[in-house]
Amino acid sequence: MPINNCATPEATMRYRERFNNTLASGHFRRQHDLWLSSIGVGTYLGNADDETDRRYTSAIARAVELGANVIDTAANYRFQRSERVIGKALDQLTEQGFARGEIVICTKGGYLPFDGAPPRDLRSYVEETFVKPGIANFEDIVGGSHCMTPAYLQNQLEQSLRNMGLDCVDVYYIHNPESQLGSVTEDEFYSRLRAAFTALEQARAGGQLKFYGAATWNGFRVALGGSGYHSLEQMITLAREVGGEAHGFRFIQLPFNLAMPEALTLANQSLNGQQVSTLEAAAGLGVTVMSSASIFQGRVARGLPEDLRESLGSLPNDAQAAIQFVRSAPGVCTALVGMSRLDHVEENLELAKTEPLPLESFMQLFSAE
Repeated sequence: MPINNCATPEATMRYRERFNNTLASGHFRRQHDLWLSSIGVGTYLGNADDETDRRYTSAIARAVELGANVIDTAANYRFQRSERVIGKALDQLTEQGFARGEIVICTKGGYLPFDGAPPRDLRSYVEETFVKPGIANFEDIVGGSHCMTPAYLQNQLEQSLRNMGLDCVDVYYIHNPESQLGSVTEDEFYSRLRAAFTALEQARAGGQLKFYGAATWNGFRVALGGSGYHSLEQMITLAREVGGEAHGFRFIQLPFNLAMPEALTLANQSLNGQQVSTLEAAAGLGVTVMSSASIFQGRVARGLPEDLRESLGSLPNDAQAAIQFVRSAPGVCTALVGMSRLDHVEENLELAKTEPLPLESFMQLFSAE
């Protein structure tokens, strides 16, 4: 049976209040009338096997128990297995007294997802799964792996809802739309994006999603005019044109960490005629920023210089220091961290008891860097 509805202001407030006496007040952030945790669960990495599924299910449930109510996934993560374990974890959490409305579920569509494991014959799989049913044509698929036509996104949204046992997802991202830019002109890209936004607004009106946005790897991190560059202001203009001022484009996701600080340091976005960083542009446009790769798949979770660790609060380990950097950045709502093991969940969520760095301290740190 579907777990009804999406996250709500009342339920996420109730979730926050569960931790009034145990977690730092700055751990929860209010965005679009929802309360979101400053640390969220990512589900990208891991083998496509039953043991990893079991570990993820336990880890996700434990993270919610400890104060992380943001869960991020994608249709193609671990061949749809990551979405499916979220459904199992939500079943467990419901039995423990957590309501669906307390938890913010984010997923993505764009890349062709396999089903549980890689197919033996890729072309036959695509033809049987997407082309013959009329979901997408071969010419709609860019680079053999990416599609964002309205029919395809609707199909993938519905598949994701089935995978997780939901009838509504809180944030639905177009996954790495910059993948299209190597194959189509900029005008064609924005034409495709408009059609995609129109479809997502229709799905929103139908109650299948609450908000939508773009989850990128390079699109918001490259210089203006660079390969794969995205203009956030232009995306919001499209969203307003198809959805009005109450449009649903309210979230973006991009890598931000100690080794990839461009969202804060690179003035590559336009806002009211000024060149500003992606974080500043998002704030000015009413868009919430979620950080992927917060510990860069472990690469900034070890070997940090001692003076940097001290500036970040002399936390027990480098992973916590790296997460503290991200969750303290002005304009970042949630630091997403891949957590498929209970010990990592326990360790990372200890940080929720610590306040983020004050803005002045963070900016001093960044100036030194």
